[in-house]
Amino acid sequence: MSGICAGRVVVVTGAGRGLGRAHALAFAAEGARVVVNDLGVGLDGAPGADGPAGPATPVGPATPASPATLASPAGPATPASPASPAEAVVDEIRAAGGEAVAHGGDIATDAGAESLVAAALDAYGRLDTLVNNAGFLRDRMLVNLAEDDWDAVMRVHLKGHFLPLRHAAAHWRAEAKAGRTPVARIVNTSSGAGLLGSVGQGNYSAAKAGIIGLTLVAAAELARYGVQVNAIAPAARTRMTEHAFAATMAAPDTGFDAMAPGNVSPLVVWLGSAASAGVTGRVFETEGGRITVMEGWRPGPTADKGARRTPAEAGETALKLLAGAAAPGAVYGA
Repeated sequence: MSGICAGRVVVVTGAGRGLGRAHALAFAAEGARVVVNDLGVGLDGAPGADGPAGPATPVGPATPASPATLASPAGPATPASPASPAEAVVDEIRAAGGEAVAHGGDIATDAGAESLVAAALDAYGRLDTLVNNAGFLRDRMLVNLAEDDWDAVMRVHLKGHFLPLRHAAAHWRAEAKAGRTPVARIVNTSSGAGLLGSVGQGNYSAAKAGIIGLTLVAAAELARYGVQVNAIAPAARTRMTEHAFAATMAAPDTGFDAMAPGNVSPLVVWLGSAASAGVTGRVFETEGGRITVMEGWRPGPTADKGARRTPAEAGETALKLLAGAAAPGAVYGA
């Protein structure tokens, strides 16, 4: 298949549904060979495609998937269930004439993340692009937020970005040191909640803000190895948004469906392609037909006394500076 990603090998995590599925299909349509990762858990991260009716249970390590993926240090990979979301997306890609394999490993474990990179190398002999997308929700107001819910969301979003990134980066560094500097791309998934905060989502907001920090550091550290790293803050209709923001996310009866997940994917595909040369360390907010380059923390009004202030003086100065500063954006749900 031809397209701006022809010949590239792309890994997409959490690609069984929603945004990840849309990204995987879009990359394949542009000629990429795709490793479709999905653990097949529910909205809250509990085992089972639709999640349990009762309280969420923490997600443990899972078995890597697909006969075409890998032989891990623990032994040969176990094929994913034919009914798994990852296999379903692979079937869609193949039916359209593309190439894809499924991976059902838990990318928030070191072994799972390592096996994800190995899946691409074993199946296609290379890795060009990593799209970190996997995630789930455990929404609670802060006073009701359990430690397990905090840890689970940090694990899948933040650790689930770090570990695949680290293993992919190690591969690309080795390639660069061997004289084969790659044209490599990483696209991370943050959120408006990570930029502004979201009431009832303290864990999710903190994790998504952490992803932005990770993106900036990775972009700076990995540039020497031919790796560009960017992040998106998408808004689209997924399992994580269709109920929480039902009115906003509902599909219209006619006309442009602004919240369709596929609207986000063209930017992700471009960022994951060689065509995005020179673009790194950036955060893009995107929904519907809109793309916005986000401009992060920058120095605003400043006052320097040249000496230590008293608390009263510090407060007086702070109030004067705030009077001349731009108002912060509203927290979602406030």
